[in-house]
Amino acid sequence: MRLPDTLNFLLFAIYPYICLAVLLLGSLVRYDREPYSWKSDSSQTLRTGTLRWGSNLFHVGILTVVLGHFAGFLTPGWAIDWLLSPAQHQWLAMVVGGLAGALALVGIVLLIMRRLGDARVRRNSRGWDITIVLMLLLQLLLGLATVPLSAQHLDGAMFERLCAYVQGIVYFQGNVAALLQGTPWVYQVHILLGFTIFLVSPFTRMVHVWSGVGSLAYLARPYQLVRTRKRLQH
Repeated sequence: MRLPDTLNFLLFAIYPYICLAVLLLGSLVRYDREPYSWKSDSSQTLRTGTLRWGSNLFHVGILTVVLGHFAGFLTPGWAIDWLLSPAQHQWLAMVVGGLAGALALVGIVLLIMRRLGDARVRRNSRGWDITIVLMLLLQLLLGLATVPLSAQHLDGAMFERLCAYVQGIVYFQGNVAALLQGTPWVYQVHILLGFTIFLVSPFTRMVHVWSGVGSLAYLARPYQLVRTRKRLQH
């Protein structure tokens, strides 16, 4: 889909940085001003049911997708070219991303059915709780829709183009928006919705993602010593 150059620049060169700035600053402000709201607002105590299956399937799938996006799009070409050709790299992204996306899709559908279909959970859900899961559902559907589109460009050219765009945003390169001119609308909407999810995350339960990232610090912290108090001998 080809957009007017000015609109394309605003959507794919300016808007991403607005979203990332709000994600970082908004999360810091929320942590500082409302630390007790920094949680996932689990509804497990209301009804377990499909929560276990839905949550596990969704989190395993979505974490694989997110890590795959970081590894696939942000790894420099020189670090991959010795091992995989662009076409093989694309095939790997399609297979792993497709399977993980399908897993996450099943999980999010179960979670949405539970949240909307269970009266107790629905009554205790805020507007943003429902909105964010629907946004994630749409994002997963768009992501899976890119798989058959990518299968039409097995030379890896489209994949390299998308990688160049993502790396351009991360490394503050100029004129990256031009890389998306003429790409299928599914890719464009998928990218825009992804940044929009970043934008709203500080104001929703999605903020708890930072806690998952922060928990990695436990891998590097010193051992915790626990001593028992022995009974005094008389």
